[in-house]
Formats: sequence, structure tokens, C-alpha cells
Amino acid sequence: MGTSRMFRVFVVLGSAFMILLIIIYWDDVGAPHLYLHTPVSPGPKTPHTAPHQQPQTSRTPSFLNDIDAFVNQFLEPGTGEPTDPVPADTSNQSEKAEERYIPRREWKIHLTPVAAELRERQEQRRRLLQEMCANDSVVFPGKNRSFDDITNKELDHLIVDDRHGIIYCYVPKVACSNWKRIMIVLSESMLRDGVPQRDPLAIPRELVHNSSMHFTFNKFWKRYGKFAKHLMKVKLKKYTKFIFVRDPFVRLISAYRNKFEMRNEDFYRRFAQVMLRRYANQPTPPASVDEAFGVGIHPSFSNFIQYLLDPQTEKEMPFNEHWRQVYRLCHPCQIQYDFVGHLETAEEDAEHLLRQLRVDNVVEFPTSSRNLTSSSWEADWFSKVPVEARRELYKLYEPDFRLFGYDRPDSILNE
Repeated sequence: MGTSRMFRVFVVLGSAFMILLIIIYWDDVGAPHLYLHTPVSPGPKTPHTAPHQQPQTSRTPSFLNDIDAFVNQFLEPGTGEPTDPVPADTSNQSEKAEERYIPRREWKIHLTPVAAELRERQEQRRRLLQEMCANDSVVFPGKNRSFDDITNKELDHLIVDDRHGIIYCYVPKVACSNWKRIMIVLSESMLRDGVPQRDPLAIPRELVHNSSMHFTFNKFWKRYGKFAKHLMKVKLKKYTKFIFVRDPFVRLISAYRNKFEMRNEDFYRRFAQVMLRRYANQPTPPASVDEAFGVGIHPSFSNFIQYLLDPQTEKEMPFNEHWRQVYRLCHPCQIQYDFVGHLETAEEDAEHLLRQLRVDNVVEFPTSSRNLTSSSWEADWFSKVPVEARRELYKLYEPDFRLFGYDRPDSILNE
């Protein structure tokens, strides 16, 4: 009996020592270096076996998988994995399918560097973010809090790709569907016939926005428990972090067009009915979006702006992600982004970013032929919105304008 108790004591002490060793090793080495033995986009090389060594026949387990397995031993039952179930036909089986991998495209050799003006553009955008975050005249809720004070739920827009050391903060209505597709391809979280999906546009839209397809910061708590915040900070320090933004008012117009001028049952019941009752003299709006569209009823853009400005709106629930301010989604004063893309320069920025990440031989940014909302339409869209309401709306989104270098829309605000 005494021997058994002593054995358990040694196991506990040994486990504690291993945890300490893991943390120290993680900090000293850095996560991206731990994946060099399993690159997803290797350059051309000749297989070589060292003398007197047998060639490896299986992939060395990644350090992340090791720490996953180890840390999960100390979690309560049922808390070792993210809460969202992964669809059965899309679960990541890439290790089992390694023998069946489709060869990737031939390694690209770039004869010319990234254009100097593109590098300077990024430097200016990063510098502006730093200056605005340090500028006391730019004030908004949560600006001066620390990363530790950001709640778990507020980190659900930060998608992590451990294979390449990338963190992407997605902003709805800023090409986020295509960037999510790219993150799925890079992380190999979707298989087709046992092989990781290579074509971003072949990923169905319903899976693109399925949260189980993405490993986000808010899932760290379930997987890593008390180590979650520490690992987040390590990844933020060592990984490449990027974000894409857009003119704030044009983003609002795009959100309105997509969610309220098109048939969307969920948004109709959650938001449009509220707008119709409060601002459109519709005390009993149609029960469904089909009924409403059948009789030509939907909230106007002016009703939508009234909804955003109404103090009652955020008392009931936070802004929906499609019109929530970027500073609330991506925390640019707590997270030092390495790359800031603008939708207005999306193609140039996307090519620059993929080359900077060294994954341009694996995936290309999908070009869209859809009719995008143009900034030149702003005056028409705001023509029926009272000037005072426009100015209040600007105050609501002013931090996004200033943080990301968008001009104050004086032609709209001074009419």
C-alpha cells in the first residue's frame, strides 16, 4: 500500500515538472520553429538519409499535439476539445492521409522582391495604428485595457493556423469569406477524399462560416485550461498577425444590402422586425421574410441607422458582428498587427501578404466578380438620413476611421 502511494506522489511531481518544462521550452524556442519538421509548403529538395540511419517512415508528432495530449490529462472530463462538433466528413485526418497527399504546385521562385511602395504602404499603416493607439485624443471604450482584460468571447474573431504561424482577425463584410477559405486550406482542416482541400473556392459557403472549421482564440480555454492566456501571448508574439479593413460607412452599406435587401430569415426575425416595429410604423410586421418581401416590406437604410444609434439597441445585446466596430472585433491597441490590408487595395495587399507569409505557392487569393459596394455610392445611400444622424453615426465609428487611415467623410457630414 505504501509503495503504491509513493508511486502516485512521484507521478504527480513528475507531471508538475513536465508542465514547467513545457512552458519554458515553449517560451525559449517559439512555436513557429517547432513546425519546421512538418512544413506545408516545402521548397524543392533532394531526399537525403544520414549514414547509418534508417529513413523515417512516419511523421514526427508536432509539439502542439504533444502539449494537447499532455494538458488534456489535467482537464475535467468533457473540456479537452472545442465545443463545436466537427462535421464527420470534414474532420482533420491529414496525418492518416499523408501517404495520399496530392503533390503541391512547383515551388515559385520570385526574381523580383515585393515592390518598395507596397512595403512602405504597410509601414505607414502599422505606424498609424501605433500612433493612434498612443494618441490621447483618440478615445474609445477598451482602448487602454490590457490583453489580459479582454474576455474570452471577445477573442472569437482571431483564427489561428499553427502549421504556418499565422493569426487572422476576420472582419465581416471585408472579404472575410475568402480569407477564411484560405485559412482552411492552410490549416488543412478540411479533407476531400482523404486529402486536404487545396482549392479555396471549392469550400462550400456553409462550411466557410462553420466555427468548427477554425481554431480561434476563444477555444483555447477549453483546450488548454489555465495555460490558455499564456499560450495566446506566446503566439501573438511569434506568429504573423494580419487584418483586413474597409471604409466604415461603406461597410455599413454593404451589411445593410446583404442582410436586409436580400431574403435572410434569421436577420429578418432577429433585427428587421425590431426595426420595423420601432422606426417604420409597423406594429405587427409580417411573420417571415418571404411574407415581408411579398408585400414589399423591409427596413430602410435610414431605419438601420436609427437602430445603430438607438441606446436601447446595445442595452439588449452587443452589435452584431456585421456592423460591430473593427476596434471591438480585433483589438488593434492590444494586438500589434504585422499586416493591415484594405479592401480598397485588396488584390495588391493579398498578393503581398501571401508572399510575405511564404504560402503563395500553396494558395492564391480568390478574385471576386460580385458587385461590391462602392464608396462613390455613399452620398446616395445617406441622402435620406438626417445630417445630425450622420454626424452621430460618424462619432460611433470614428475610431475605425482614424485607426485605419480613412478620411472623415466631410461631404456627407457637412451638408
